[in-house]
Order: sequence, then structure tokens, then C-alpha cells
Amino acid sequence: MSTVVEALPGTPLPHGILSGCFDVQEIPDSRLHELLGIEWLSLGCCPTQVWHDPCATDPPGAPVEKTFCRPTVERADPIHVYAGAECSTIGWSYAEARREALLSLELGQQRAIEEGFWRDTLAPNAVDLTPAEGPVPLVQGVAALEGALAETYGGRGVLHVPAGAAALLGCCQVAHREGDCLETLAGNQVTISAGASALNTGPDGLPAEPGSAWLAITGPVQVRLGPIGVVPDRAGASVDYRFNDLRVLVERSALVRMTCQPYMVRVTLCP
Repeated sequence: MSTVVEALPGTPLPHGILSGCFDVQEIPDSRLHELLGIEWLSLGCCPTQVWHDPCATDPPGAPVEKTFCRPTVERADPIHVYAGAECSTIGWSYAEARREALLSLELGQQRAIEEGFWRDTLAPNAVDLTPAEGPVPLVQGVAALEGALAETYGGRGVLHVPAGAAALLGCCQVAHREGDCLETLAGNQVTISAGASALNTGPDGLPAEPGSAWLAITGPVQVRLGPIGVVPDRAGASVDYRFNDLRVLVERSALVRMTCQPYMVRVTLCP
């Protein structure tokens, strides 16, 4: 007869959106209303301009006007993620099912939050930089993304790479380690996204064709995490007496903020 031992522990991918390389905050009880959604005024999305001397225009004296930008309102809506455990009441206790669900959430919440952010916020709002001829090599795609971001946002951004394309980052030294984090030669942070890899969708919501993948770039990214809720919070309510099954659900909400115009490009998966 086999001996029952502990499950193999897991570790979330080290360069995901919840890694220590990005701004991740726990929302305190006093600000739980933020989980309904938050809004803010954009900062840095209007490029600083170069002033041209009116006397040097052609013809001399032609009017030159300075441009002004109104800040736009940006928004982050909640992403709800959950993990559930189900078993026969003969097999597990409530405490064991609760522990199983909590460990599943701890391991899988990063991928789920990345998926929700990509599907509902990043991709639908992105500008597609893919040329009419079709997908480009990864290096060319990264160059196009970083160039577009640099022209429209003056700060450091985040390059979002699906996990299925991450191996290609090392082919031409697209990314390198800075401590425990990854960044490009241009200085943008890099996140390797399991959630983006699971979807692999573009601005039109359609998945990339086989042999290609979507990359994206945004301004800075911040994640705000709500508390973990356990449903039900006691053993008796977890039992479905019709089938003699026990169910425990754990869930939490998250807000992922980005700023300014995101961009995407489709790249080939050939090195």
C-alpha cells in the first residue's frame, strides 16, 4: 500500500507581475472601497515639446503656438481571482480543504491576475505596431515597442513578454538581469507573463497564429491586492449534504494600474 506524503510545494514564476520587481501593495481595511475601481489623472503622457524661435521660422515672423495638454482620466477595474477545493467528507476535513485552496491561490494568483489584466485592460487599449507584412523577429518587435513608448512617455516602462516567448529574450541579449529583476538595454523593466502566454491575444481579442506571439509595452505598472476571503468560514456550511461533498472557496480582488498609451506587436517564435 502506498504511503501518503505532503504535496510537492510550488513557487510562482520569479519574473511575473507579483514578483518583487514591481510595485505590489496590500490594500488596508480602511481603503477596501478601492476594490470597486479607482481613477486618477495621467502623468507624463503628454510629451514635453521643443520651442522654436518665431524669428527663425520660414518665412520669418510666422506664428508659432505652444501646445497644451489636458490630463486624461485613467481607470483600473477590479480583477477577481479564486481557487476552490472539493472532496468527499470522508477524505478531507474542512481545515485540510481550506489549506488546499489557500495554497492553490498562492501559487496561481499571479497567472490569473496577469490574464485578467491582459484580457480586460492592456490588449483592448493597445495600439498594434505589427507591420502589414506580418509578424517580425522578436528583437525588431521589442525595438518598435520601446521606440513607441519613448516617443510618447518620458519614463521607464514595462515590457510584457508571454512566457511562451521568454526563451527568445536571451538570443540577442534583449534582456539582462539587474539583481533579481530583468530589464532591457533601454532600461525598461521586463515581466514574463504566464497569463499573457495563456491568452496570446492581440488588440482585436483574437489569439496569435501558431508560431507567433503578442508582446506589449506599457508605462509603469502597480498592483493593489485586496484581502483573501474564505467561503464558507466554518466547517458546517461547507458540506453539501445531498452528495456528502465538502467545498471551500478562497478569493481575492486585485487592481492593476498602468499609465499612458500601451502598444503591442506580433512577433515570430523563431530565433
